Amino acid sequence: MKTIHIGSDHAGFELKAKLSAFLTQCGYIVSDHGTFSKESVDYPDYAHAVAKAVQSHHERGVLICGSANGVAITANKHAGVRAALCWKEEIASLARAHNDANIICLPARYISVEEAEKMVKTFLETDFDGGRHLNRVQKIDC
Repeated sequence: MKTIHIGSDHAGFELKAKLSAFLTQCGYIVSDHGTFSKESVDYPDYAHAVAKAVQSHHERGVLICGSANGVAITANKHAGVRAALCWKEEIASLARAHNDANIICLPARYISVEEAEKMVKTFLETDFDGGRHLNRVQKIDC
């Protein structure tokens, strides 16, 4: 069983709760890094927590905020983290296959729960293609 690290700000709180239940139903262990209510919070606090966990444990993560831009920008400050902003299933697949992304960032205000579930499932089930993409991925970290 794999552990998935998940976090959100207040805008993503409801979607995070639904995705956590979905991931548990799919057999994953969900490590929830917050937030735990709809009360206004600062997204970097949760993005950093998930990014640190993914970085330390070489696992995957899910981050959610209103647009997904804030959490993606924040998570990508961590060496070894490749956080991809995804808004449709094909982008989630390519993020894994071509970029070896280890965190999917979802825009809660612009996608449905069903779309989010499909993207997360695809993201977690897609392997990195390696090959010609490996050299590119190795050039990402500064």
